[in-house]
Amino acid sequence: MRQLMKGNDAIVNGAILAGCHAYFGYPITPASEIAETAALLFPKAGGVFLQAESEIASIQMVYGAASAGVRSMTGSSGPGISLMQEGISYLAGAELPCVVADIMRGGPGLGNIGPEQSDYTQMVKGGGHGNYRNIVLAPNSVQEMCDLTILAFELADRYRNPAVILADGALGQMMEAVALPAPCGSQPPKDWAVAGNAETRKNIITSIYLRPEELEQHNLKLQAKYHEIEARETRWEEHRTEDVEYLLVGYGISSRVARATVDEARNQGKKIGLFRPITLFPFPMKRLSELTAKVKGALVVELSYGQLMEDVRLAANGKTPMRLLSRAGGMIPTEEEVMTAIKKMENECVGN
Repeated sequence: MRQLMKGNDAIVNGAILAGCHAYFGYPITPASEIAETAALLFPKAGGVFLQAESEIASIQMVYGAASAGVRSMTGSSGPGISLMQEGISYLAGAELPCVVADIMRGGPGLGNIGPEQSDYTQMVKGGGHGNYRNIVLAPNSVQEMCDLTILAFELADRYRNPAVILADGALGQMMEAVALPAPCGSQPPKDWAVAGNAETRKNIITSIYLRPEELEQHNLKLQAKYHEIEARETRWEEHRTEDVEYLLVGYGISSRVARATVDEARNQGKKIGLFRPITLFPFPMKRLSELTAKVKGALVVELSYGQLMEDVRLAANGKTPMRLLSRAGGMIPTEEEVMTAIKKMENECVGN
């Protein structure tokens, strides 16, 4: 049965279906419904909800619960996520699985509560200290807010790594019909966790390695894990790319505007296609490189000033001309704006 719900509510439902038993957080617009819904649903599902005194406290509570082998999560938006960066680095360094939902709002600073995608670099590149990476999933519908949250817990456990649901404020606040999947089955045993008994007394959860040689070896282990994630977990979606001449690239709400523009452009006889990365780390470099090698130009559509475009440029490696369509501050590009940018790109490519 399909239910009408907000994107933020879908995240909570997905978390509970994934077997998450602990939510620690602090409300912030446009992510507040995550905490509100978690406060209602987690106790009913036999889990724990705790509103921490701050985002700094909440991420450290996640660290503690994850150390005990409990599926746990938190959620916030730009300013709160910034406060969590040290804790996320600790989680990555200690190889603790957890899920963080970031419902992006306008910035920098306090900015406003409108949708943006300006936390891309912070979450995809690892905004805290050290050589670490988050697994980052980017939904573009309320259904995917639920489904990718379930996947995030699976990947977090599989690789003992923080996983992030990175969504803009528009997706957090919009309402769509969602088909809730069946609850996940039993989770694999976590023999590395600390359960407060004699059997797990030998386990040590830490991210500190005082000897340089030991820390280097730990970093090499982490890098090997990230390479494995890149090899096995890259996800993306293509729309009408079979004969594409000009490629649009976008994620989240931007990809929905871009997809509608592609369909309208096809009605006008233009061979336009869309590439949507679903995993922002690992980024689908190989497939995007193949596509950009055969097109006349690429247009990146994002609610930030070139943060996504940096990775698109790396994938393209100079193989095709590239343009950027940016909006910020809560402004979302229209189909007309995207179409105008496509026409400019076509004219420039013809001129070259």
